[in-house]
Amino acid sequence: MSRFKRKLNSGLPEKLPEGESILWQGAPDWRSLARRAFRTNVIGIYFAVLIIWRVGGSLMAGHTLGYALASGLSSIALGAIVIGIFCMLSWLMARSTTYTITNQRVVITYGIALPKSVNLPFSRIDAADLRAHTEGTGDIALKLPPATRLSYLLLWPHVHAGAGGKVEPVLRCVDQPTQAAEILVNGLGNSVASIERATIIAQPTAVDLTGMRAQVA
Repeated sequence: MSRFKRKLNSGLPEKLPEGESILWQGAPDWRSLARRAFRTNVIGIYFAVLIIWRVGGSLMAGHTLGYALASGLSSIALGAIVIGIFCMLSWLMARSTTYTITNQRVVITYGIALPKSVNLPFSRIDAADLRAHTEGTGDIALKLPPATRLSYLLLWPHVHAGAGGKVEPVLRCVDQPTQAAEILVNGLGNSVASIERATIIAQPTAVDLTGMRAQVA
């Protein structure tokens, strides 16, 4: 959380209204995002196999070791460029993204050149699923009502394809995902409890009438 102190509140499109407060803020870990969104590990394996194939093929053709290694240099250079570009994009995406959980909603602010925000009130979130990664980060997918429509392309990479291909917003590759998920679940639970209390308070007449009937009897 310390790395986000300098950007606290900067991830929100506007000042929070009175009564709303921030419970948690975070952003994707760029290294994890590079592996999970851009598949840099898979790309690295692909180029490693390609280099071995080119060097091995050159040796089998009777060329010297120096010549064989030289033949693989182009693949090494290309692989380094591709992985470097994807790592840079991941770093920029992580740098320009802020996930915010308040006591009323989840806000995803993202966009390298053109900042955009997605506001998800707790009343529109049915559930949250946590998927932990081996590197210590994790994804928190938000389950929305069936009628909700979001664009996969516009929201990528902060999105998953859920059951039936339904688009699900995701707090992606966040550090300490269990802590963030617990804060979100508690916030959702408190929101539901508040709605239930408001429903009871809004129906005092039925309670009063019941008491009056009891006194008459």
